[in-house]
Amino acid sequence: MIGTKAAVDTDRAHAPSAHDLEIVPVRNYARWAAAAVSLLALAGLVGSLAKNRNLHWDVVGDYLFAPLIFDGLTTTLWLTAAAMAIGLGTGTLIAVMRLSSSPVLYGLATLFVWIFRGTPLLVQIIFWGYAAALYQYVKIGVPFTDVTFFQAETNSLLTPAVAALLALGLNEAAYASEIVRAGIQSVDTGQAEAAHSLGMRPALTMRRIVLPQAMRVIIPPMGNETINMLKMTALVSVISAHDLMSNIQDVYAQNYQVIPMLVVASIWYLALVTLLSIPQAWLERRYGRGTARTGHISPLHRMLGGAAGLLGRTNKEAGR
Repeated sequence: MIGTKAAVDTDRAHAPSAHDLEIVPVRNYARWAAAAVSLLALAGLVGSLAKNRNLHWDVVGDYLFAPLIFDGLTTTLWLTAAAMAIGLGTGTLIAVMRLSSSPVLYGLATLFVWIFRGTPLLVQIIFWGYAAALYQYVKIGVPFTDVTFFQAETNSLLTPAVAALLALGLNEAAYASEIVRAGIQSVDTGQAEAAHSLGMRPALTMRRIVLPQAMRVIIPPMGNETINMLKMTALVSVISAHDLMSNIQDVYAQNYQVIPMLVVASIWYLALVTLLSIPQAWLERRYGRGTARTGHISPLHRMLGGAAGLLGRTNKEAGR
């Protein structure tokens, strides 16, 4: 026994310490090969598009910053902002009505969501654009009487821009209401009960207690809805609302350069979506504090971090 213990002590004395151990990362050659093939395919696609004469990059450069394009961008941006404001405000109201104990409020809210979520957005845009074919005049007065407080021609009120705004805003309200309702229901009911026990009214409880906690659930899908709304504004070109896509169509209807003009539109839509993704990520981090989403890393940071780590390991191996 004494000899065995002495041998164990000798082995421990000659064993390397934790500081002397060298950490060798596992090399995933299949992952490297997949990354190399993907980069080669991407480079080939970019090179093919860059050398393709049918794209007419000179036409793209001429119209990329044309005044007509900026006019369309202005309309697209204000349509997106105004439609999202209408959709979020009306959607919050509809969500609260659907959570109400009143069967009338619940029924009206459910009917609203059923109609505007169940019909295509394109159909709604065309409907509002040609609403004068259904009602020639817009009248406000006492129902079932001849008393009228306001009357105007439908065509003078529902211009293409106003029709597009109504269609986009009301359609978005139906989807936003479901997002807000899901966010409200994600908050524990004990929060509202505690606020009521302190004497807070239901409206104040909803505004100060429930909605701030629901925002961490509402923000990610609502950010996606904003980006989707920016792209859906292209559909209002069917009623000539003079948005970006409408002006693009007017141009290629004259010069017949369809593909180059669509490239111009794609570049601007990609740029705007990229800009919108920045405040969305900031809001997600802000309202996600204290949760697992706080440590979320963007794809760009992941790629840069992976490239930096690979470069560091390569330099370390070269210096041996």
